[in-house]
Amino acid sequence: MRRVKIVVSGRVQGVYFRYFTQKEAEKSGVRGSVKNLDDGRVEIIAEADSATLDAFIRWCHKGAITARVDSVEISELERNEPLTGFTRN
Repeated sequence: MRRVKIVVSGRVQGVYFRYFTQKEAEKSGVRGSVKNLDDGRVEIIAEADSATLDAFIRWCHKGAITARVDSVEISELERNEPLTGFTRN
C-alpha cells in the first residue's frame, strides 16, 4: 500500500472536480480525501496498492470533463493509521 498527496492546478475549482474525484476514487477502491485549497488548487490524499494508485494518478492528470488540469504534483507520504473510505471536504 502507498499513500500520496496529489496537488492539482488549473481550472479545478467550481467545476465539480472534487465530486468526480470522489466518485473515481470510490469506483477504483482508493481511500483518502479531496479538498479545495485557498490558492485555487485541489489537494488529494490517496491510499491504495501501487497499481490502483498509479491508475488513479493518471486519472488526476485528466480530471473531470469540466476541468482543465495544468499540472499535478505528487509527493509520497508515510502511512500512519489506515484510511477508510474517501471523503470530500
